[in-house]
Amino acid sequence: MAPRKSANTYNFPNPIDNPELVGHNDVLGDFVTAWQGRDAHPIHPVWMLTGPRGIGKATLAYKIAKMVYGNVGDFFIIDMARNIDKDGKPKPDGKSISVYTVRAMIEKMQMSSMSGDWRVILIDSVDELNIAASNALLKLLEEPPAKTLFLLIVHQLANVLPTVRSRARVEKMRPLTIAQLRELCNRFMPDANVSDETLRLANGSFGRIANLKKSGGDAIYDDLINCLRNPRSTSADMMAIAKKIASDPALHGILLDAIAAFGLADLYPAATHAIADIARVNLEPETGLFKIITQIKKCL
Repeated sequence: MAPRKSANTYNFPNPIDNPELVGHNDVLGDFVTAWQGRDAHPIHPVWMLTGPRGIGKATLAYKIAKMVYGNVGDFFIIDMARNIDKDGKPKPDGKSISVYTVRAMIEKMQMSSMSGDWRVILIDSVDELNIAASNALLKLLEEPPAKTLFLLIVHQLANVLPTVRSRARVEKMRPLTIAQLRELCNRFMPDANVSDETLRLANGSFGRIANLKKSGGDAIYDDLINCLRNPRSTSADMMAIAKKIASDPALHGILLDAIAAFGLADLYPAATHAIADIARVNLEPETGLFKIITQIKKCL
């Protein structure tokens, strides 16, 4: 196996700084058509970009935003990195976006657009708004301010309040193709050894490939698959893999990917519950993961 480049040397741009959009030309084209024809037909003020994580929703949203807003003071971003608490202090490590963050944006927006240019409010993501924040957003959407475009990024449409969803034009974005994933890998990781197995594992999400590379998860997944396929693998081999996976909770899900890769659908529910129990019951991760690996092995 060719040596893998250190994950720390990869440069994955933040969506706001990424000028390159791969895929989603249909959604972009729909917006451009609506934007260019806004004088004859008023453009819908709320665009909801929904789809799996890591497929380029934020990159598209920022690309649209830069087409629309007039100057820096007309662009408002709500995300976890800009999250604040009740005292207005940064709270980037929170589990949800607070209502105080939304209220602060509304206050700034009320003082903006002296030039009369279009304003853009970009929320990344609506899934991360807490209930109070969602309700504050809903009040704003009930009577959208003039010449204001809302770009709402959504990972799971089911997580959005139906009343919020009903006020938006919902654009369902598709996962990227293998060819598009390969194009992004060549662009941002030109020296990386990205296997076809890793591309399939990504399920159309370049963000997932980036995370796998950062954590070394792609190499661990390859080791897992090789271990399961090898008829001479021992319990010690499987425990060694379990310890690697246990090192990062974000990697636990690759066991479910392995189950899917081998077509063992009957194992999926029990394995899902077992992985959830590892975090919920504070079990020793490597022990719980080892049990799942041995169960997969028995079924092959």
